[in-house]
Amino acid sequence: MAKAILVLEDGRTFAGTSYGAVGETFGEAVFTTGMTGYQETLTDPSYHRQVVVQTAPQIGNTGVNDEDDESDRIWVAGYVVRDPARRPSNWRSQGDLGERLAAEGVVGISGVDTRALTRHLRERGAMRVGISTLDLDPESVRQRVLAQPQMLGADLSAQVTTSEIYTVKAEGEHRYTVAALDLGIKRNVARRLAARGVTTHIFPASSSIDDLLTVGPDAVFFSPGPGDPATADGPVSLAREVLRREVPLFGICFGSQILGRALGFGTYKLGYGHRGINQPVLDRTTGKVEVTSHNHGFAVDAPLNTVIDTDFGGVEVSHVCLNDNVVEGLRGIDVPAFTVQYHPEAAAGPHDADYLFDRFVELVEKKG
Repeated sequence: MAKAILVLEDGRTFAGTSYGAVGETFGEAVFTTGMTGYQETLTDPSYHRQVVVQTAPQIGNTGVNDEDDESDRIWVAGYVVRDPARRPSNWRSQGDLGERLAAEGVVGISGVDTRALTRHLRERGAMRVGISTLDLDPESVRQRVLAQPQMLGADLSAQVTTSEIYTVKAEGEHRYTVAALDLGIKRNVARRLAARGVTTHIFPASSSIDDLLTVGPDAVFFSPGPGDPATADGPVSLAREVLRREVPLFGICFGSQILGRALGFGTYKLGYGHRGINQPVLDRTTGKVEVTSHNHGFAVDAPLNTVIDTDFGGVEVSHVCLNDNVVEGLRGIDVPAFTVQYHPEAAAGPHDADYLFDRFVELVEKKG
């Protein structure tokens, strides 16, 4: 296999071998602690323009299939693994991960000390990075890394959203209609709603309140997605319109940050973010601790232990990460709206937070 190098913007360099496509790629280096679900990670639009480091040492053991994609393509800018599987072995496997990466033009690197790389990113923070199989001169690659745009200030939802409205019908009897704003939505969101009798109409990120109201929604959903929420002025204005009309609203991840801004809170970039499927979160409503799936590099800046007065009445922080006290959810007291920063639609799991879709349906029922 061809030689490859990974070069961080601070000059730290790792040597390895090509994994996936031959070439060169750049993005923000982030790590994810998930030990399973790599296909879902790769096809998650929230990873757009990010080079993902897998902390699990062996990747590709179960191959790839046609069922587990969370979108219609791989979105990561690059992929870093320690020990790729020589051959997949799983009854659901329909292909090899390395071959899938190569077919979609995703440049990756293997044989890297991902433990050392992860510790470096945890200490220094997520940063720009390049992977090259063409130019093995670290300083040459680093100069191109430094020329890349930062994630702070990046407006990316328009690059991952749907171009046309589409519909995912309810399973069984239709109960409610949801208008979902696609900021980088994952397929499992609509599946979890469909299982509860909800028909979901997915709209482009540039949609207006009038666009959403054309389907007569019982509720509105703001999806996960990539980029800096401070740039998303259009979706923030839309969220304020939904709140003014008191239409039930649920937001996940990027959608949570959008609602946070709509309520008057700021957002900020985390040092290295939360990415993985083993993050402990306290649901303050029930007092229960959930093991949850995360993929976010930004967070809402809101007071933890008080009811905050906003333009739309009282709001409180409903969920908190137990690792670092980052805000993981907001709940409106006077308007029918709530959010979580993590992923209750998690595929391949965990499913501790799946109840939040039931809470969404209950919010619609109360409003009705």
